[in-house]
Amino acid sequence: MSISSEVAEGHAAVSDAALAHSIVIGEAGAFERLMRQHNRRLFRVARSILRDDTEAEDALQEGYIKAHRAMAGFRGDARLSTWLTRIIVNQALERRRRFRSGTDAQAEGEAVIETGVEGVPETPETLAMRNDLRHLIERSIDDLPEAYRSVFILRAVEGLSVDETAASLGISEANTKVRLLRARARLRESLGQRLGPLLENVFAFDGERCDRIVSRVCARLGLPAEAVSGPGALLSPTTPRSSS
Repeated sequence: MSISSEVAEGHAAVSDAALAHSIVIGEAGAFERLMRQHNRRLFRVARSILRDDTEAEDALQEGYIKAHRAMAGFRGDARLSTWLTRIIVNQALERRRRFRSGTDAQAEGEAVIETGVEGVPETPETLAMRNDLRHLIERSIDDLPEAYRSVFILRAVEGLSVDETAASLGISEANTKVRLLRARARLRESLGQRLGPLLENVFAFDGERCDRIVSRVCARLGLPAEAVSGPGALLSPTTPRSSS
């Protein structure tokens, strides 16, 4: 471990301990700070197990309640984020066991993947394609086996290190690496199959783009634009017109 990493972990430990102490003594706003700091990651972890937004939110709320009640027992042996993640994972697993007979819902709520691309014009077409792609990725992640899905969310989406992911899920670092590799392989295969229909609409050639190109070409050829916009435009130069 590098010196900078050791320093960063030292600061994190101090910060974790201070925040935990503030919560234990009932400092106003302390627990809210903790929730806002970890909400997105913990929601994603819960959802990777439950595959349902509402169930994940409920598990997260229950997990937070348990964490608050147990905060006095936090000793700082692990990072606070890891400690919280373990609580939420256990809560989600418990909830899934209770409702195992229920059907999995297709989630259409909070995005799992942020797909913003800087510099791309926000047109209705690009927004629609981006939304389609986001849902496609979410469905592909949902279809992963749970063991791979949770690792992928923590490593690839949330950016946790291998050791943090392993500690959060209670598995070995070697197992974490293997599961991530297999998750990525399955996603490549799944996305390859599902991207086919979307590729038909890539670089869409209609609407404003089509009109603009037609207009410019006609202008350079000295043709009136309306002359190539009617039924006659569908005929090639060598196609004879009817004499009627």
